[in-house]
Amino acid sequence: MFENLEVFRISHAMAVHAGQKQAVAAQNVANSDTPEYKARDLAPFAETYNNNMSNRDVTGQRSTRALHLHGTMNSSVAQPIIDKTSVASPNGNNVSLETEMLKSLGAKRQHDRAMAIYKSSLNILRATLRRS
Repeated sequence: MFENLEVFRISHAMAVHAGQKQAVAAQNVANSDTPEYKARDLAPFAETYNNNMSNRDVTGQRSTRALHLHGTMNSSVAQPIIDKTSVASPNGNNVSLETEMLKSLGAKRQHDRAMAIYKSSLNILRATLRRS
């Protein structure tokens, strides 16, 4: 019932995006010494959420992999893009640990914000139901 409320959808999508952003930052840190590895990043949440909402097909099937069943590709999983803002080291790797720490902190803040929105919305909903 409550999953149809837009505020809960947005907070869920924001939390999922933050988790994906954290995973990409962790992958970059894990490959910080790999030669020729290019750092990856995710598009900002606002861009990915707007794209998902405009491409959303409520009635059709969705798949998690290309060619799985006959559905469309699941657009809720953001695809990492190569971060071209970093300067490459002599071995071709462009991962900066300081930048990845900042990205990780940003992802944590985004997740905390999503959980605060979710909790606040639940509290409003509970208060409304008590007064009925």
